[in-house]
Amino acid sequence: MTSDFLLTVLGCAAPYPGVDDPCSGYLVSSGDTSVWVDAGTGTLAELQRHVRLDEVDAIWISHLHADHSADLLTAYYAALFADIQLPAPIPLFGPPGTADRLAHFLTNSSTRSPVESAFEIHELHDGHQVQVGALTLTSRAVAHGVPAFALRIETAETSLVYSGDTAPCPNLMSLAEGCDVLLCEAESAQPAPERVHHTPEEAGETATAAQASRLIVTHVGRALPRDQAATRAATRFAGPVDYAAPGATFPLA
Repeated sequence: MTSDFLLTVLGCAAPYPGVDDPCSGYLVSSGDTSVWVDAGTGTLAELQRHVRLDEVDAIWISHLHADHSADLLTAYYAALFADIQLPAPIPLFGPPGTADRLAHFLTNSSTRSPVESAFEIHELHDGHQVQVGALTLTSRAVAHGVPAFALRIETAETSLVYSGDTAPCPNLMSLAEGCDVLLCEAESAQPAPERVHHTPEEAGETATAAQASRLIVTHVGRALPRDQAATRAATRFAGPVDYAAPGATFPLA
């Protein structure tokens, strides 16, 4: 039986893109519903392999670091000044200050850029929940040193949790409890003095503590070969472990 709940990796490079290796972005789809999760550099191009921008039902942004949000800028131009005809602004769920951050960058005169004509912007808060077509999206605040969120996406039968960028923290653990798939960052090769990311071992520990059924490791830093990250995570998690290779599609149900 073919799953219609899919996770497609648009990119996962950190903190800048490589050749054929965009920054963080994912397409989560179920039936006719499509959500663009994080819009890092290069992901708008990859998104169009699967859906047009005007076919996206919502955009969700974990935090405003450029490797997770920079392609919102080019999406703005696509939405308003090119061949895209939006029936309405695209719902955009992001951290507090998203609208002003975009407008500040995009404004080139005394008149503020009309970012709200491209995006219907909703600010996330801890516990934010919204229904987007067939998908329920629940956000929790996480530990990244700036306003940042993790996301649980659910159908009636299946759940995917995306860590965003974060150190291990109780809110992520709670959000991921019993999930079918945990998509967890593992940026740090070793624990750093400033705790804002997972190591691969910590990604495995978070998956174990949350009793996730499956772990997909993503957003691995450049100091660590990506295949090693999944191997290291598997030392702390007994279930299946995969790496979120750019272009990969994972059936979730």
